[in-house]
Amino acid sequence: MPIGTRRLDARRALLTAAACAQCALSAAQADERPVWELGLGIGLVAFNDYRGADTAHAFPVPVPYFVYRGHFLKADRNGTRAQFFSAPRVEFNLSISGTTPVRDNSTRAGMPDLKPTLEFGGALEVHMWRSADRRLKLDLRVPARAAATVESSPHMVGAYVAPQVSLDIEQLPKAEGWKLGLLAGPLFATQRYNAYLYSVAPQYATPWRPAYDASGGYAGTQTLVSLTRRFPRFWLGAYVRYDTLAGASFAASPLVTKNSYWAGGFGFAWVISQSSHLIPSDD
Repeated sequence: MPIGTRRLDARRALLTAAACAQCALSAAQADERPVWELGLGIGLVAFNDYRGADTAHAFPVPVPYFVYRGHFLKADRNGTRAQFFSAPRVEFNLSISGTTPVRDNSTRAGMPDLKPTLEFGGALEVHMWRSADRRLKLDLRVPARAAATVESSPHMVGAYVAPQVSLDIEQLPKAEGWKLGLLAGPLFATQRYNAYLYSVAPQYATPWRPAYDASGGYAGTQTLVSLTRRFPRFWLGAYVRYDTLAGASFAASPLVTKNSYWAGGFGFAWVISQSSHLIPSDD
């Protein structure tokens, strides 16, 4: 889970988890699934204003349910991406994410608001192990993204890499059972990225918020647990995430007022429509 401000990741943990539905592969042969599925629902997420903030909010959010199983463009449990390269054990995909803005945060009072960002880059995925019935899956995922602000005059705000070890556990029968996802890994960011979030320029320094110049490097660790289930006409999902900044290169920033916290959410979506054309799928 990438780093950011009021991160879309908290929201994406529900939105992209929705794409986990209909996972089904027998020990020897992939099932056929619709090329696309579409639905809509609602959820609730709670998370901090930004990583290190001591203020948190809960937000109702729409939960679009979208699965697309194309050969090049895919939308599934790993988000929406273009697949540039695929081998039995290795994939390389286009990876896109983003952050939402931060306004009216008391710790940042008098400082410029944090703009929403668009994050884009690539993601290497290594399939390290599969059980014989494909019910257990262990992967290494390494997304690396650059971030740019979304405004009238966009500018780059740095980049980060977030290597993650992911374990998926699926209840049999797969098409009907619960799916448990476990994901954990460290985060590393460039100096420019950390400075955008955690530096305090001299003109914004106060007696309680001294000037600070954030450096790049280790940016903490995130651990996420998700639980989803696809029913014939609807989808359910929930997640909880633990985030720690202990040892982060910017931990001494006066904008970091909490070194660890929990976030979470849940969602529900009706499956409205799906294609009549079926293709083999091992998602």
